[in-house]
Amino acid sequence: MKDSMSEKEIKEIWARDRMEYMTVDAEGSTGGLLCIWDPGVFQMSSCCCNRRFVLLSGSLFFSFDCVLINVYAPNEVGQRDKLWECLLKLREEYSKPWYIEGDFNEIRKIGERKGCSRRDKGMKELNDFVDRSELNDLPLLGRRFTWCNAREGEKWSSFDRVLVDPKWVETFNLKLWGLPRVMSDHSPLLLMEDERDWGPRSFRFVNAWMLHPKFLPFVEKWWSEHQVEGWAGFRLFQKLKELKLALKQWNSEVFGKVNTKLKKVEDELHMIDLLAEERELEEAEKNRRREAKVEAGYLTRMVERKGRNEINTLTVGDVVVDDPCRVKLEVLAYFRKQYSED
Repeated sequence: MKDSMSEKEIKEIWARDRMEYMTVDAEGSTGGLLCIWDPGVFQMSSCCCNRRFVLLSGSLFFSFDCVLINVYAPNEVGQRDKLWECLLKLREEYSKPWYIEGDFNEIRKIGERKGCSRRDKGMKELNDFVDRSELNDLPLLGRRFTWCNAREGEKWSSFDRVLVDPKWVETFNLKLWGLPRVMSDHSPLLLMEDERDWGPRSFRFVNAWMLHPKFLPFVEKWWSEHQVEGWAGFRLFQKLKELKLALKQWNSEVFGKVNTKLKKVEDELHMIDLLAEERELEEAEKNRRREAKVEAGYLTRMVERKGRNEINTLTVGDVVVDDPCRVKLEVLAYFRKQYSED
């Protein structure tokens, strides 16, 4: 990702989630690079970086050896060609299956651009790089373009992409989606593979609730007024179960289902974007897009500190467990041990 983050913000993410990260600082108006990964998912063995990329060599889930590269290509055609040559040399040194993602600042064919001038030289050089590196360009699902000029959406291009070694395609069922472009001039890309069923979603506590002045008084009043008969463990379980329903109702009445509202406005922005990819927007549509962006920014700030409580993998001894049924059994066994009587 190119958007810059402060050192303090990066350290907060690392401390909270025990993530590992690597950065390339921004220079002037040119953004930097930031890679964040979960060491339980990706285990780094070596790395290298320069102004335009971060390369991480290691393995996924202790089993699939690979090289991950985050790229931010320069605007100048000549500088991009130097980057491609540099990466090709590294391809010889780092022979594990490659994965490259990021802003390539160039298209591969004319259909990936709308309302922009042609740049045949840069396009040819990028295609030569893809061919010589023997990487697959994953097709983009969900939208045609990944970038547009920030103001009126008159110029569109597919600058962002994911290139993978054929072994990635053989090993994983990969699908690349272009997500709604809300605040940035680039669309986020989501690469999906895991289609396993983790069962129904658990109740989630939204940190934004704590910012509301009536939240704590509501919980304290509800807890003191609701009485349950039975032994201590049953009373606690039953009250927490009923409190969950009360909080869902309170959230609906006070916050008006913020997540639902955010999803709705994001979907609206996405539909306007898709419409703009096909034709010139009318003035009313442009005005609505500006209004929706402001609304999306406000709603995003309300939920951006939402708790991250999902457990997708566990390390039991020296073994990484990622099967949903096994994860659930290990969690159950852990808490049984913690709360069992001697």
